Amino acid sequence: MVLRFNPLTIEKYKRFKTIKRGYYSFIILSIFIIFSLAGELFVNNRALIVKYQGSLYFPTYGSMHPGKTFGLDYEYETNYRELKEIFTQKKNGDFVILAPVPYNAYETDKYENRYPPYPPSLESRHYLGTDKMGRDIVARLLYGFRIAILFSLLLLFFNYIIGIAIGSMMGYLGGRFDLFFQRVIEIWNNIPFLYAIIIIASIVIPSFFSLLGIMIFFGWIGITWYVRTATYREREREYVLAARALGASTTRIIIRHILPNIVSVIITFIPFSVAGGITALTALDYLGFGLAPPTPSWGQLLAEASEYHIKAPWIGASVISALIFILTMVTFIGEAIRESFDPKMYTTYE
Repeated sequence: MVLRFNPLTIEKYKRFKTIKRGYYSFIILSIFIIFSLAGELFVNNRALIVKYQGSLYFPTYGSMHPGKTFGLDYEYETNYRELKEIFTQKKNGDFVILAPVPYNAYETDKYENRYPPYPPSLESRHYLGTDKMGRDIVARLLYGFRIAILFSLLLLFFNYIIGIAIGSMMGYLGGRFDLFFQRVIEIWNNIPFLYAIIIIASIVIPSFFSLLGIMIFFGWIGITWYVRTATYREREREYVLAARALGASTTRIIIRHILPNIVSVIITFIPFSVAGGITALTALDYLGFGLAPPTPSWGQLLAEASEYHIKAPWIGASVISALIFILTMVTFIGEAIRESFDPKMYTTYE
């Protein structure tokens, strides 16, 4: 079965490619997301490959190997940086291949007579330094980005599913259904979101999914209004009236006829919704009402940056640069999508 795209979709994609700033931002951001999903291959305190007495081990995505597995005198998980030094000294053919950054996001690295945070160092392979607990900044940034982007994408998915479903029904059915949800949305808008988060966080420690559920509870409203307006405009068009006259059901009319014609309204808000999800989670973590420590978090790094802005300026420089870079790329993508899907910019009247 050959996958065929609508010619209009292909034309819009070609327009998107011509907007170089947004197109290359999309490619770079996609690479960053893939890189973060495979982060254990690049930032991890477990070895990628260990050769010991003729056998190969792959600890990164395998089971935990105690030190005794490799001839060390302890039962807890092997310190692979230490093991690499031992194998290097013995020169017996055994070897350890570590990730480029041999630390995870939770591991604390402490030195004698020195207190963290430690500055960037090529020798210790803390390329962006450490935070106040001695945890590697690169690891915290990478895994914090993975959590933030997964959070924002899940938030986007559920907000759009709920918002599109309710908004399209409001616009198509109108009447009491529309009035009822208008009142519901007005009530939702008057609930102070931050206060609700503070109250909930004071009762229970927010987890990834509980925080996601709270954000979904308040976040579906925005796209609902836009979908309602677009559907309300489309429902009186000739193609909808014809489908209704032929006996098409409400579900079929909305899914097969109306939604494909308002897809530009939906798609243009996606990048900005992703940026909103990242900034919302970062802000909540910064205020202390987000994910519980020691979860890797850009907001937590921002809080440390404000505390150690003189003693450890590398913390603030790293996380602020990462935030600006990611949000700028998302903004460029959003602008490019908006321009490529805007019919007014590519319509010729004769």
